[in-house]
Amino acid sequence: MMRAFLLITLLALPVSAQQMTADRAARMSVDAETKGLAEPFVGLTRNGTPETGLFPIRATGVSTAPMMKAAKAFIATLSAEEKKKTLFAADDPEWRKWMNQHFYVRQGVSFGSMSDKQRNAANGLLKTALSAKGLKLSHDIMHLNETLAELTNDHEQYGDGRYFVTVMGTPSMKEPWGFQIDGHHLVINYFVLGDQVVMTPTFMGSEPNVALAGKYAGTRVLETEETAALTFINSLPEAARAKAIIQVSKTGNNNLTEAWHDNVVLDYAGLPARELTAGQQKQLMDVVGLYIGNMDAGHAKVRMDEVRSKLNDTYFAWIGGTAPDSVFYYRIHSPVILIEFDHQNPVAMPGVPRGIPQKAHVHTVVRTPNGNDYGKDLLRQHYAESHSSN
Repeated sequence: MMRAFLLITLLALPVSAQQMTADRAARMSVDAETKGLAEPFVGLTRNGTPETGLFPIRATGVSTAPMMKAAKAFIATLSAEEKKKTLFAADDPEWRKWMNQHFYVRQGVSFGSMSDKQRNAANGLLKTALSAKGLKLSHDIMHLNETLAELTNDHEQYGDGRYFVTVMGTPSMKEPWGFQIDGHHLVINYFVLGDQVVMTPTFMGSEPNVALAGKYAGTRVLETEETAALTFINSLPEAARAKAIIQVSKTGNNNLTEAWHDNVVLDYAGLPARELTAGQQKQLMDVVGLYIGNMDAGHAKVRMDEVRSKLNDTYFAWIGGTAPDSVFYYRIHSPVILIEFDHQNPVAMPGVPRGIPQKAHVHTVVRTPNGNDYGKDLLRQHYAESHSSN
């Protein structure tokens, strides 16, 4: 009710007062960017120095031609003015300018402002880059943001159209390029070089995670990722479970690598996968597969092979309870992947106690440690090769 009252009050104010609010959002966005980009990109590391040789430029045998064609088709729908705010260089800082918070002022063109032709083209690009599961999850997250708008009676800040597309570089089969989807609870960074792709950082979440009523009643997200990990930890012997649980009390938010945290230094913690049986290792990789499986099938297989190659250096850590109704955080961490799942404190849902993590508010993050988020290690090698051949 209070949020609805504030919105009505805001709309009743003179235009100048509304503009002040927009200006404040812009200032907050610039402040976040200034602080977030103050350090040059290094990437997620154990000690501040990335491990080398983990991400060689190589052929995968999985064509990226469908993505290239879809990206070109999307770009062709844009007006000259839209291109100015949507198209960036392959190495532009725009890659790192993403944020979950609803107030963030984003570049690009939004799904809500697109024509039907543009929206179909944007979804066509997503369809080539994602699996059917990943595409559905992305759309369901957008739909639940509409549910949040209904619950708060605030269609100015929330809604299923408030997701923005930008394209970095010129879609090509040889030169680096990529695209970004950026909005509340959904951020996808998708880098392409030849037939290699990197789909991190990826942020997916929702508040609420289930629509009990409204336009998208019945929509639910990330419950499989929650249940599979809970089943896994409860299947472990007592000693292994005790090693995995690094903290039994969960009183707040625990995700470490959300927006503006590209350079987090994070050592391994919890249970090493090398201490698991073959069956338990498969269970753990099945959890990983739920996240990687949001990519198109061919590149997901390449990525899973990469993760399995570092299985002996993979760790599983848990914070919180392990009962069916518990709130918890978990992460899966190796030299080539970091996955975080976190039940978060409520922020926007009316009538929900604040300051206590809830299963209805979920954040997940997938990262590529050691300098290859946004495909930056591949990009660095590409530029080095290009320079040496000139």
